[in-house]
Amino acid sequence: MFKAVIVGYGNIGKSVLEALYAAPDFQLVGIVRRNAAGEQPAELRDIPVVDDVNKLPEKPDVAFLCTPTRSVPEEAKKYLALGMNTVDSFDIHTNIWDLKCQLDPVAKEHGKTSIISAGWDPGSDSMVRALLEAAAPKGITYTNFGPGMSMGHTVAVKAIEGVKAALSMTIPLGTGIHRRMVYIELKDGYAYEDVAARIKADPYFVNDETHVIAVDSVDALLDKGHGVHMTRKGVSGTTQNQLFEFDMKINNPALTAQILVAVARAGMKQTPGCYTMIEIPVIDMLYGEKEDLIKRLV
Repeated sequence: MFKAVIVGYGNIGKSVLEALYAAPDFQLVGIVRRNAAGEQPAELRDIPVVDDVNKLPEKPDVAFLCTPTRSVPEEAKKYLALGMNTVDSFDIHTNIWDLKCQLDPVAKEHGKTSIISAGWDPGSDSMVRALLEAAAPKGITYTNFGPGMSMGHTVAVKAIEGVKAALSMTIPLGTGIHRRMVYIELKDGYAYEDVAARIKADPYFVNDETHVIAVDSVDALLDKGHGVHMTRKGVSGTTQNQLFEFDMKINNPALTAQILVAVARAGMKQTPGCYTMIEIPVIDMLYGEKEDLIKRLV
């Protein structure tokens, strides 16, 4: 039984709680959150909630980092140094390799594993992209997201000065190009034009067509559904016109959390170091005896 701690308790943290309860090989030993001293939600009534992992009655084997993406590098280093494996859903695609290079020596130094960018994209979608490229080494893959709520982009908007509440929707335009529709409630005293300019200049949005819309209630628009449609057209050997498609419609935090639990399980079976999902054997993510899994799935 692997002992787990959830670090951060937003949308993903809540879904990780549910996924851990459904996993037969994990035991939740606590939650780490900043407002540990305040009133807690009903579902945490019987769970230790602390502001420092060292205050937990039991030491976790793995830390689920459910914090904003930009805090993941330092959080991962901290928990690795404390002797715990880490998993996260870091989602700034252009920085994933740099994060791997940062965390790999730390994980090895402390004899632990860190599995990064382990949501559904980046994450499980990267495994699908790798499989499609293996099937057709020459060709083009288009990954089209949405329409749906992007948690990473939404968190980034909420961090912008002057934003009271936010929702960032990803709208697919085709061939891997996306529009960002950002809905915000403004704090008193802030000008829409200034806040919108700061959002569009943020690295999460600077390379996409982004529209910022002020609304009275973000909550009235909120839907955590999302999805992806992936297409690869390419060549198998010398045979042209091979066409593959992958499609899913999902609840964003629920799937992210389930993938995090799967890779946390796999992390227990790897040698120390930092990994992305395409580096991990799929069978290591599944619960059960290897022989039984092979007989059932192959």
